[in-house]
Amino acid sequence: MRGLPGTMRVFRPETAAEAVATLSQHPQAIPLAGGTDLMVLWNMGNLNERSILDVSGISEWRSIQKTAAGLSVGALVTHAHIQDDPVLCREFPLLARAAAVVGATQIQNRGTLGGNIANASPAADTFPALAVYEATIKTASPAGARSIPFSEFFAGVKKTTLRPGELIAAVELPFLAQQPARQVFRKVGTRAAMAISKTVAAGLLWLNEDGTVRELRFALGSMAPTVRRLRAAEGHIRGKVPTAEVAAAAGELIKDDTAPIDDIRSTAEYRLHVSQNLLRAFLLNS
Repeated sequence: MRGLPGTMRVFRPETAAEAVATLSQHPQAIPLAGGTDLMVLWNMGNLNERSILDVSGISEWRSIQKTAAGLSVGALVTHAHIQDDPVLCREFPLLARAAAVVGATQIQNRGTLGGNIANASPAADTFPALAVYEATIKTASPAGARSIPFSEFFAGVKKTTLRPGELIAAVELPFLAQQPARQVFRKVGTRAAMAISKTVAAGLLWLNEDGTVRELRFALGSMAPTVRRLRAAEGHIRGKVPTAEVAAAAGELIKDDTAPIDDIRSTAEYRLHVSQNLLRAFLLNS
């Protein structure tokens, strides 16, 4: 970086162990991965001369590894890499589709999955897919590795449950025991590309032989301070045939799990209405 103000320092560890040790010694340092969010703060002058922990050179966090249980996606894997990995695209297509709508090509080439998660935006495009795939966040710290269920990782807007000294090392995606009968990813924004979502959805649906719902997983972003699984709707439809009446009732339950707001991008009423339409269309396969 150029023009480092005051006493700001940049640390560039080459291994995960070195990164953890450096953060322990300099706990106020801000981790830098792809920089697509951090550089916005830099240009706005909001870093307050804090030091930078540039983890972009840690090669062990840049790969996608197949395990016995699923895939381990390193924290530094880019959105472009996600789209190019054949196993991930086959087993977790909703995440690949989400990665394809994260900003423009330049952002996808630089932005990392770990950085996206650490940024903790309510509107992050990858979060609904990670929620329905029931991902786990693996962290590294002086205290050792820790596994955090994705559903427990966010504490609010731009807030996480990371402990002091912890860094995101990987995202683990468990293989689905059976492929769903239906799956969906939809992003609704002002434009077809390079827009922050008004609402973003991901869903998986398994059906029994008699046409009743065995399991529904449906998650929404931009509808609450954090990504939300629609637990009330999921529970309501389990064991039922997804008729128009059942789907409409499930849509009404979205209000139980979300808290849409009015802001410069949309209104709470519009967000709720569109999300209900997305859920209904998915359930009715229409």
